[in-house]
Amino acid sequence: VKSYVFSIELAEEEDGRWSAWIATLPGCAAWGHTKEEALHAIYDAAQAYVEDMLEAGERLPTEGVVRVIQFSAE
Repeated sequence: VKSYVFSIELAEEEDGRWSAWIATLPGCAAWGHTKEEALHAIYDAAQAYVEDMLEAGERLPTEGVVRVIQFSAE
C-alpha cells in the first residue's frame, strides 16, 4: 500500500469560506465553512482523485508530490 503526501493550498474567501486545492492534481479542489471543513473535504477529494487515476491505469503526477510512503502488508 502506498500513501502520497501532497502540498495543499488553503485560502480564506471574502465571504468567510475556506478554499483548498492541490496544484499537483489539476481540478482537485474543495471548500468548507471552516478551515477544518476545507481540509477534510480536500482530503476526501484527493483520495477519490488518486483512486480514480489508479483504477483508470493512469500515472500519478510526480512533480509536486511531497512524499510517497510505502507500507508492507506484513
